[in-house]
Amino acid sequence: MKKLTSMVVLTIVALLAMTGCGATLDNVLVRLSPPAVAANVMEVSEPQTMLAESLSVLDDLESALASIYDEVNPSVVSIQVVQHQEALQMGEGWEQFSPNFELPEQSQQGSGSGFVWDKEGHIVTNNHVVAEADRITVRFSDGTTVPAELIGTDADSDLAVIKVDMPASRLQPVALDGETTRVGQVAIAIGSPFGLENTMTVGFVSAIGRSLPVEETNLDGANYTIPDIIQTDAPINPGNSGGVLVNDEGQLIGVTSAIISPVQASVGIGFAIPARIVEKVVPALIEDGQYAHAWLGISGMTLSPDMAGAMDLDTDQRGALVIEVVPEGPADEAKLQGSDREATVNETSYRVGGDVIVAIDDEPVLTFDDIVAYLARTEVGQSIRLKILRDGRESTVNVTLGSRPGQEMTATVAEEAPIAPVWLGIMGMELTPEVAETMDIDPEQEGVLIEDIAQGSPADEAGLHGGFKPATVDGQRLLTGGDVIVAWEDVPVTSMVQLQSLLSDTRPGDKVTLTVLRDDESLEISITLAARD
Repeated sequence: MKKLTSMVVLTIVALLAMTGCGATLDNVLVRLSPPAVAANVMEVSEPQTMLAESLSVLDDLESALASIYDEVNPSVVSIQVVQHQEALQMGEGWEQFSPNFELPEQSQQGSGSGFVWDKEGHIVTNNHVVAEADRITVRFSDGTTVPAELIGTDADSDLAVIKVDMPASRLQPVALDGETTRVGQVAIAIGSPFGLENTMTVGFVSAIGRSLPVEETNLDGANYTIPDIIQTDAPINPGNSGGVLVNDEGQLIGVTSAIISPVQASVGIGFAIPARIVEKVVPALIEDGQYAHAWLGISGMTLSPDMAGAMDLDTDQRGALVIEVVPEGPADEAKLQGSDREATVNETSYRVGGDVIVAIDDEPVLTFDDIVAYLARTEVGQSIRLKILRDGRESTVNVTLGSRPGQEMTATVAEEAPIAPVWLGIMGMELTPEVAETMDIDPEQEGVLIEDIAQGSPADEAGLHGGFKPATVDGQRLLTGGDVIVAWEDVPVTSMVQLQSLLSDTRPGDKVTLTVLRDDESLEISITLAARD
């Protein structure tokens, strides 16, 4: 495969510049050519020579890009998904008029891209493309269409693995780039925008080290970000999700995942999950169906000069301020301290007073994103050394990293364990005063609001109610009106983390009594827990 040289790239940029104002190559020559007099023959021939050389380089560019497409295209697939869902509810109180009415099932279709990972038929794509799919179909570049099964998903890196049954001879894995991605290097995106056949677009790596918010919120209510994201101006459109971003040798540098656009189409700001994260997560998804992210158990923000001044620190001090420490998390076990007071800076209130992390394992921490990026390179169970400032004094704290709380209410057990993971089957969130007020509940009430219930789950069989009233709280869209779990066997429930911990101590077949708030009434509901299929 031909590699794109810097001369090729510079030449195409120069040619585009010459033609950018509407001039053709011919009238560029006219504008460059002086009157045809003998004394100026060399002045005419020199631009002609330059143009000839530029066109030659342009031919090389076209040839190189065509070679990259021919090499990578067979590895990139189009993915079609179908998700079955019930029709929207008919409004509050409709069930009393038709208690036996069954909601009709509807289908929602979507599409995305993916690429061949190995000869065993594993295909990598984005989590948001296939996570909720009931049926997945893969179409290869030669038109071959086959069904696929979901192997593993990881919302916290927006990666997923599906598998097709195809002969190894028909599968061409993508090669991974082993070098560090740099700003300015050529970036080539290949995928299936809008469900079209594989399309190639070309641009540059615009920036590295971006952070991309995870689409889903975990059970503990925490919001996570994917670090070290690659930004590119190579045009990326809906349907490109899960496709490849390759370098000038056709090697994978990232998986296209998202764009920033006011028009739902490319405006030159696209994002890709770096190959380094892909190479780490995908083997775990193939082996275990999930990936355990190392977890520190804090929330925080980058220390600003104004906030540093409010804490009596040097205004030049850099670092990450710890705002909250998750109870019973790794940071809590290591005795890290969160912010304990508020300070008003430029008419805005901030929580201050917590530990300021200034280094991890002797690597400087300048921003909170530095912590996120460092944790992405670590493993669950690994011990790290934090250098912190507490009340202006420097100290060192050792922390053993845990596993980030999962997206589902299941206990994590080894595959060979004799006891199956117990399933409750709810999605929920910690009840906050703001959410409580939307439900006419005492703002001081603690508990877990059930937003959704999986069909056929123990929670569904027991008659628990999920949310049905859309509401916007602090800019976040959620469903309210569902049951609020306030106790588990007379033990007060205050958070999803606690509820998950209580669930992890049970076995399939155990019966538990939940106390819930429903329409201003306190109910005790007995649930028989079960193993998830």
